[in-house]
Amino acid sequence: MKIFPTEFDGQTIRRVYDETTEIWWFSIIDVVQVLTGSTYANRYWSDLKRKLAQEAGSEQPYEKIVRLKLTAPDGKQRETDCAEAGMLLRNVQSIPRPKAEPIKLWLAKVGYERMQEMADPALSLDRARQTWQHHGRSDKWIQQRMTGQETRNKLTDYWSEHDVKKGSEFAILTNIIHKEWSGVSVAEHKDMKNLSSHNLRDHMSEAELIFTALAELSTRQIAESAQANGMAENKSAAKTGGRIARQARNQLENQTGKSVVTGANYLSSVAPKAVKAIKSPKKA
Repeated sequence: MKIFPTEFDGQTIRRVYDETTEIWWFSIIDVVQVLTGSTYANRYWSDLKRKLAQEAGSEQPYEKIVRLKLTAPDGKQRETDCAEAGMLLRNVQSIPRPKAEPIKLWLAKVGYERMQEMADPALSLDRARQTWQHHGRSDKWIQQRMTGQETRNKLTDYWSEHDVKKGSEFAILTNIIHKEWSGVSVAEHKDMKNLSSHNLRDHMSEAELIFTALAELSTRQIAESAQANGMAENKSAAKTGGRIARQARNQLENQTGKSVVTGANYLSSVAPKAVKAIKSPKKA
């Protein structure tokens, strides 16, 4: 996990990005401090959490609160209650302060947009296309990105329906597929491209997107054929699916003399790191 502080109304709000699950976690104490202006934000949150717990009838008011080690003002690492954006909205709604309104409105707007997208998925696709166009992606790249996402969604749907847990288990299987076809892990590939909190797929070349989609398509079809269920069986399918894409990658690289996996990215201000040639195995 990497820490990326941000600011609201001139005050720092600590946040952590979990690259495995691609989730932002925000320090609840910092948000409470901003909203209440209290010098006793820890006590305020402790009292509020106790109240929420009583209402929920359990020691933990909600499942989506985690304790992460963050750097305190005195420079020491301390465990701090953190929450996702959706959880923050529920907390903010419990704080009757005028400063809460801007964040409430912003979170409500985001939530409303997601509700629209759930009712009409085309809105989500249109919003994604507009974002990529704004960042200078070509229509060809955008089409490949969207096709790859559809392939990805079908695979994760299969996992969800066959005893694979969202979050860590999805991440493990994704990493297996990626390393099998590309020769590097997801984290290593992101490091090549100088990416931190960015989505790796948004910085892939057209070829990288195609081979990722081939690996995930192969994995799903193999899993369906074998009726894979649970992590062990789906790990086997992931390795096989990834190897199929690796064989195709090796053949293309042998013909062109160019590596499919690169350090190129779409960051305008950061030069990509040099990429060492990935050796193809003698037996694919």
